[in-house]
Amino acid sequence: MIFKQLFDQKSSTYTYLIASAEGREALIIDPVLENVNQYIELLKQLDLRLVKVIDTHIHADHVTGASKLKDITKCSTIMGDHTPAESVEIKVKDDEYINLDNLKIRAMYTPGHTSDSYCFLMDKQLFSGDTLLINGTGRTDFQNGSATDAYNSIFNKLLKLPEDTLLYPAHDYKGEKVSTIGKEKKQNPRLQVNSVDEYVEIMNNLNLKKPKEIDFNVAKNINLGA
Repeated sequence: MIFKQLFDQKSSTYTYLIASAEGREALIIDPVLENVNQYIELLKQLDLRLVKVIDTHIHADHVTGASKLKDITKCSTIMGDHTPAESVEIKVKDDEYINLDNLKIRAMYTPGHTSDSYCFLMDKQLFSGDTLLINGTGRTDFQNGSATDAYNSIFNKLLKLPEDTLLYPAHDYKGEKVSTIGKEKKQNPRLQVNSVDEYVEIMNNLNLKKPKEIDFNVAKNINLGA
């Protein structure tokens, strides 16, 4: 298997490239529009063929590169079936599998950060979008977000995965690249609560600023960045 973690400085977004070394088929998770040429160059260097691109949710802080990648490579676009993006070719359901040569990636519906948020699990690697972050969790105060839904997604789904599951988030603002479910259970300050009410109280009092250009980015991303 080939695995690359790429970072966008402007939005602190992690993009992931996964490929089967056997069939040279590749998949990209959460591409950033401005970095599409970088992805294409990397695919050429590694002699890979991009066949699928996934967005974990409608992002507010950057424009997705999904449409541009599709235009260049003819790859299929994928999102969870709760997405408002009508132009997505493949809408996966909770617990549905995405195949990439001999690799299998499980879609997990994890609403809370947004109403369309999905995580994707490949063996012991969890691509958690903005649902669960390293030492944090995704905010729940816009795009039909819900702190209650987020609690259920995190505590009743993600934290029930094996503790050695590797956590790869869509963002990090402090240079962290990977964690584990076990580490987040013990050390993530947002997860040290005893009830859903405690979690909702924390999330409802974060008082975070809205992302810059949120309205523009969301509008573009509903059209997959086109």
